[in-house]
Amino acid sequence: MRRALVVNFGGQYAHLIARRLREVGLYAELVAPEEALESARSPDVAALVLSGGPSSVLEGGPGLPREALDVGVPILGICYGHQLLAQTLGGSVERGPGEYGRTSVRLLVRDPLFDGWSDEETTWMSHGDYVARPPPGFEVLAVSERGYIAAMRSRDGRIYGVQFHPEVSHTPKGRLLFENFVKVVGLRPEERWDPAAQVPRIVEEIKSAVGPEERVVIGVSGGIDSTVTALLVARAIGERAVPIFVNHGLFREGEPEEVLETFRRLGIAVKYVDASEEFLRSLEGVADCEERRRIIGRLFVDVFARAAAEVPNAKWLAQGTLYPDVIESGAVKGADKIKSHHNVGGLPEKLGFNLLEPLKQFYKDEVRAIGKALGLPDEVVHRHPFPGPGLAVRVMGKFTREKLEVARKASKIVEDVLKRRGLYRGVWQAFAAVGDDKWVGVKGDARAEGYVVIVRIVESEDAMTADYSRVPYEVLDEISRRITSEIPSVVMVAYAVTSKPPSTIEPC
Repeated sequence: MRRALVVNFGGQYAHLIARRLREVGLYAELVAPEEALESARSPDVAALVLSGGPSSVLEGGPGLPREALDVGVPILGICYGHQLLAQTLGGSVERGPGEYGRTSVRLLVRDPLFDGWSDEETTWMSHGDYVARPPPGFEVLAVSERGYIAAMRSRDGRIYGVQFHPEVSHTPKGRLLFENFVKVVGLRPEERWDPAAQVPRIVEEIKSAVGPEERVVIGVSGGIDSTVTALLVARAIGERAVPIFVNHGLFREGEPEEVLETFRRLGIAVKYVDASEEFLRSLEGVADCEERRRIIGRLFVDVFARAAAEVPNAKWLAQGTLYPDVIESGAVKGADKIKSHHNVGGLPEKLGFNLLEPLKQFYKDEVRAIGKALGLPDEVVHRHPFPGPGLAVRVMGKFTREKLEVARKASKIVEDVLKRRGLYRGVWQAFAAVGDDKWVGVKGDARAEGYVVIVRIVESEDAMTADYSRVPYEVLDEISRRITSEIPSVVMVAYAVTSKPPSTIEPC
């Protein structure tokens, strides 16, 4: 399988570039700049894409050896990558007023990269430096509102640079640009990336790794990631795959029962551990979210270890770790640790397990495609993502069981309304959160002081970025009326209208 290398210069959208390339059929992996030259010499590399980044080429930002640009494959530079191409190949970059947000660009030359684009199109910009003069042998293809070079190309058609970000949804024809780039790469139909087609390879890799008598324990939660992981392992080694479902008391309403029924229908025996009282007792009164995550992580290890110790010859642990989990946990070089994920990097080494993470290079929608290929029912495939620490991250301020139940019941109402109105599968995540704040209300003609519930409904493709969903007012009205009517301790419902970034999707 041929692949593209996305050279990651630390931009917030670097991983989204890889996602977009995979989406249009070209498998992509991220590499650090210092690894790019050696990696690019591999015979299976079909293209290089240079990401954006927070640095400036005028201030000694990260670079690439010139030889990396001479390996002979098509190259696309984006934002910082565009400027780096110009500087490295003999052009010039200068500091300007900058362009941020939606910006119109005008095409000067019709080029295969812009097939299907109109003469003027809206793009998304985020830069202060700009390419003032293209390198020798390059042609300017498009300019921005300020007259900056928005796109350029080497005369042999191998190297492109664009100042805007085609990978974000705010560039409406960005996906089309990537499709055109794949055509430039010359990818053959049999080389196109299809995540569902990876099932046989993943299964064989698991078979090869696990010894003939060894067992694999899998931490399952009912979400698509752990469920697909369990199915893959079971397909590879049969009954030697042992899913362990730890009920920490922080699941959505009715979820533990649904999880057990799903695996029963799939013909996979699950080892069930109800540790909800142990978890809730330890969380009572804890206000700091990161401390809660640490408590849940430690307890999960203890409970899981006790359960796994009862499985004879268990040598392996399989986890449903995904690409965004790895990134946000700071496990990727140059990535900031945003949140702790207790399922990333494996449970502590003291447990003595070998680690299987068959999905760690996949994005959520790719895992859904694999799940469909494995025969999972739609209600599991399209279940909204749910954080490992569960509803504990949807209770702000001091953790109490009362607030936990408010978050649980309110979140169920949000999901029920969206499902009934046919909106559930069109959004990425939908839930309710509650904090310590109180609001004075009137219930039954009497003063009532109750909780404020915040409803969060977002649209996203991989959780790296997200925007709040513009759901109809009548939907929000129904959600609000149901929450205040069905949960006596709530008198106010608010709707969160902040994107990620600057906010995260979950409140804490």
